[in-house]
Amino acid sequence: MKEEIINLKNQALAQITEIDNLEDLKDLQITYLGRNGRLSKLIKKIKEVKGGDKKEIGIQINQTKKTLLELIASQKQKIKSKSNTEFDETVPGILPPVGNLHLVTKAIEEIAKTFKAIGFSQARYNEVEWDYFGFESLNFTKDHPARDDWETFFVDVPEDKKLGPMILTPHTSSGQVREMKRVGTPPIRMVNIAKCYRRQADVSHVPMFHQFEGLVVDKNISIVNLKGTLDYFAQNFFGESRKTRLRPYHFPFTEPSFEVDISCDVCEGSGCKLCKGGWLELGGAGMVHPNVLRNGGIDPKIYSGFAFGWGVERTYMMKEGLKIPDIRLLYSSNLQILKQF
Repeated sequence: MKEEIINLKNQALAQITEIDNLEDLKDLQITYLGRNGRLSKLIKKIKEVKGGDKKEIGIQINQTKKTLLELIASQKQKIKSKSNTEFDETVPGILPPVGNLHLVTKAIEEIAKTFKAIGFSQARYNEVEWDYFGFESLNFTKDHPARDDWETFFVDVPEDKKLGPMILTPHTSSGQVREMKRVGTPPIRMVNIAKCYRRQADVSHVPMFHQFEGLVVDKNISIVNLKGTLDYFAQNFFGESRKTRLRPYHFPFTEPSFEVDISCDVCEGSGCKLCKGGWLELGGAGMVHPNVLRNGGIDPKIYSGFAFGWGVERTYMMKEGLKIPDIRLLYSSNLQILKQF
């Protein structure tokens, strides 16, 4: 049978190289490689082979088939190159490349979906904002460092007499008072996801980034509600094996205030250049300051609320299994990096 395969191969090779038109080449391919072709008939005869030669013959047949297919494809190209007027309708078309959503877009969609499941509505407020909504209404003092031009991007336009200078939104917290004024009477359950701008750039900061701001205002809202909401998000977004912690902190627009950390997924809590000590800060949280409620037109004697603001990119970096060590990779133009995700 080995000699049959060799003879068949030699005959086919000789005939293929002599053909000068696509129709005859197609017929020859059917003759040798079709369902009832000569090579197919040899394949059916393998079961008649005795001893340990079956494997060797099978390999020989597969190699023969591969050789013939490669020569047929090569001969087809030669024939086509000789005549520009011929068109081979059997040649498959070239499909355009298909892209996919950017990691940040995926993160925003997943974050919004997670909070929607517990009654939050998604909002998005201005990228170019007035100082009043970005700082003044949020209880920032006039000399607060965040209002310095080394920290915040100011827009070169005339100041508004009531709202102050124009800025690029430094945090999604600027949407808190806008949302209170829009809704009027609580309850309020908002997650504001938008672009923010700050003069920072390192492994965990970029000048333009995305934040998601949670705001809940209603009667009898307490830290217990805040902690429960954050725990729900952490378990559903990061996975049950990850740990979070609250650290007392100070923010002008919340009292009491906390910073929220999560165990680093890059080093699994052992410490690396990203987290420095096993924990990575995700953002701030706390109970909405009474002055902020008043600026939003809500009576703090009747209503209370909590708020939290986290970076989308930094949050997604900590998603289990991604192992992204530098936030700037998310905005890299290197497709070899982006295609991994």
